[in-house]
Amino acid sequence: MELADIGAVLFDMDGTLVDSDAAVERAWERWAAEYGIDSSAALALAHGSPADRTIRRLLPALDDATVAGAAARQLALQYDDLSDVVATPGARELLGTLARLMLPWAVVTSADTRLAEARLGAAGIVAPVLVTVEDVRVGKPDPEGYLRAAALLNVPVARCLVVEDAEVGLRAGRAAGAMTAALKGLDGDLCLDDLAQLARQLESALTTP
Repeated sequence: MELADIGAVLFDMDGTLVDSDAAVERAWERWAAEYGIDSSAALALAHGSPADRTIRRLLPALDDATVAGAAARQLALQYDDLSDVVATPGARELLGTLARLMLPWAVVTSADTRLAEARLGAAGIVAPVLVTVEDVRVGKPDPEGYLRAAALLNVPVARCLVVEDAEVGLRAGRAAGAMTAALKGLDGDLCLDDLAQLARQLESALTTP
């Protein structure tokens, strides 16, 4: 598929539309200290994944109830840590381009609804469609979130572009059957330096006769 065929854009949130990396890392470091886990091991697994999935990998002996409690604690550490949460470079330019091109878009995140709305709000972004970990049975790398977002936008997922900054999210996008755009040096159908680059590419692909 070519960019000219794109009918919708599906964004990851943390690290993609919203620069929250420092807040995410602070929360996992505090959580790791509380649970006696090496913080580097937690950070290596946490980015882009739902908290419960990461915790199951870090502490496989925990039962479901204990995992749920540990995940709730991890999220609680993040809710009010918004002081340095901002839109990522090029995000506003890209969202403005999507508006001009009348391309629908959605956010698909491994955060819960409360955290997603808080971080998007801190970044000054209002998502027309928001799919959180609470809206799916299985989080990334399962494709359910991206499939749900495409359905809510009424756009075939094969005509969607998934924009991600984590390999776990890119795997979800590929599994859904979407075209992928990767940030932070990762490998996607498109490899981006920032979102402004994607804005220029979409403008060119969709307005050139």
